[in-house]
Amino acid sequence: MAFIGRGKQGESARYALLPLRIFLGVTFIYAGLDKLTDSGFLAATGPGSIGELMRTVRGTSAVPWLVDLALKNPEGFGYAIGLGEFAVGVGTLFGIFARVAAAGGALISLSLWLTVSWQTTPYYYGNDLIYLMAWLPLVVAGAPVWSVDAGSVPWALKPARKSPRRPARKPSGKPPAKRSRPAAKPSAKPSAKPAAKPSAKPSAKSAAAKPAAKPSGKAPRRSGK
Repeated sequence: MAFIGRGKQGESARYALLPLRIFLGVTFIYAGLDKLTDSGFLAATGPGSIGELMRTVRGTSAVPWLVDLALKNPEGFGYAIGLGEFAVGVGTLFGIFARVAAAGGALISLSLWLTVSWQTTPYYYGNDLIYLMAWLPLVVAGAPVWSVDAGSVPWALKPARKSPRRPARKPSGKPPAKRSRPAAKPSAKPSAKPAAKPSAKPSAKSAAAKPAAKPSGKAPRRSGK
């Protein structure tokens, strides 16, 4: 539940209503079975019957119209009370729709308090009012632990969680771009050193090493007479 804190204190608070839930569940299961298996109770007349009980409390009830409604069919009203108590007890004990079951138990206890236990004085002698107050915390809190609602019962199977499907991508009108090949990485080895460029100017040593031109022994020829 959202309002229960975390840590050890919050964890212990989740179990605070468990004893009350077990008591009310077992008690209402027993009360329902006791009424459904008692043929004397499920009768319109006779000592200990539901019909006789309704006629006895008719004059002191806070809601006489509800008693008159039960007296129209005492056997049916007795079966309804017995089945209701049994269903409420099972739902509360095992935590199956626990808040709904607790609301049903509170409604049964309220109807019995306003009819059967209304004339009890002082009021705290009537057990139906105490049951009514005991149901209210379970109506609010439900069954957060050891229940089918919380999924903490060993034999309660949890539904498998389906992973959400990703929507399919819509095809675009453009063709897919071609992947360019990566450029070749330069070699890690150093390249050969370039040859030295020849100097444009001759050095003095090279000029001295060349021999001077020898003069020719023949005189140059003159043209004309």
